[in-house]
Amino acid sequence: MIIHELHYAATNTYLIEGERGRLLFDTGWAGTFEAFCRAMGELRIPVQSIDTILISHYHPDHMGIAQEIADRGAVIAAAEVQREYIHAADGVFAKDAKVHFQPIDDAKIRWITPGESREFLAELGIDGEIIVTPGHSEDSISLALDDGSLFVGDLNPLYELELHGGTTIAESWSKLLARKPRTVYYGHAKTAVLGNEGPNHGNKDNGNVTARATVHQQSSSTDRYILVAAIMKGIDKGWDIAKIRKKTGADEGFIEDVMRMYLTHQNVGVQGILDRIEIKNK
Repeated sequence: MIIHELHYAATNTYLIEGERGRLLFDTGWAGTFEAFCRAMGELRIPVQSIDTILISHYHPDHMGIAQEIADRGAVIAAAEVQREYIHAADGVFAKDAKVHFQPIDDAKIRWITPGESREFLAELGIDGEIIVTPGHSEDSISLALDDGSLFVGDLNPLYELELHGGTTIAESWSKLLARKPRTVYYGHAKTAVLGNEGPNHGNKDNGNVTARATVHQQSSSTDRYILVAAIMKGIDKGWDIAKIRKKTGADEGFIEDVMRMYLTHQNVGVQGILDRIEIKNK
């Protein structure tokens, strides 16, 4: 089995190559289809060769181009728990006439229950199962593979667990950690490699994260507050990381952290993001 990490938009998406087929986990905002095609082209894998699309949850930044990809041959598979949320984001895209959005065709969805998921994945030559993991949203699911790979969408990262004790988020992580995962693939954070002592909070970029933390600590609280507010404003305007960096002068990694936290925490404010960044960099 091969896992390809695709970083063509603000949302991380993953192409999993099984022995008998390919599964795409999550997509991106409407309007990113061309960028997705370029990312696939770099892998030398035709978009038409994708067999199945699985969405972690139906927020606009995870399902925006799902139907465009499905129109090229893939089948959208959805968990029963997601049934009433399939069109939850349609209204978001309807407000922006400049963005092309193709609503999901309900008649072509393949519905699966968690109990059927192992057999479903086996059709693609992938060993694993789908687990219902609410917390970020009621329709959130995770994909847990037998080799220790774990795809969690926007479920709050492990380094934030101390903020969520006794919540649905903690309960969802308890189910996932019971499977003893080795690698966690997030929707908006860097991939985390877990060791015997728990998560490597620095992930694959541990040295850079530590360096960024040092730089951030050197700046005043007021400066950081203003910087985060400016980054959030750029995200609201639809700017990509490169443009936000040009406008604010912020470190790319810091922008990525703010973007992930802003997109994955409903109603989070500037101070809430700063608190989470502090926890991450402990």
